[in-house]
Amino acid sequence: QVQAVESGGGLVQAGGSLRLTCVASGRSSGVSTMAWYRQGPGKQRELVAAITNGGSTNYADSVKGRFTISRDNDKNMMLLQMNSLKPEDTAVYYCKVVVVGTLYWGQGTQVTVSS
Repeated sequence: QVQAVESGGGLVQAGGSLRLTCVASGRSSGVSTMAWYRQGPGKQRELVAAITNGGSTNYADSVKGRFTISRDNDKNMMLLQMNSLKPEDTAVYYCKVVVVGTLYWGQGTQVTVSS
């Protein structure tokens, strides 16, 4: 079994920054793609950013130029640096980890951006 645990959420003013961390543990050898998703109030869950174990990245248009995804393969750790935050970034942010073709989700961490 694999556990994905997020941390780093919180309350920040518009224009501020936060950094989210996701760590995959347990039987986590063979982690391939890691990704961040978010679900805002009354909205569907959406992809924010993804990164392969080779370092290729993909971002939602709404966060390009503001968010940066990175990972440490040795630690099975993924980071999301979020800058220039906007109220519309308010959501629960979820980590998704793919291990040998199986998806694992974290419990989520709340990010709230005040105007």
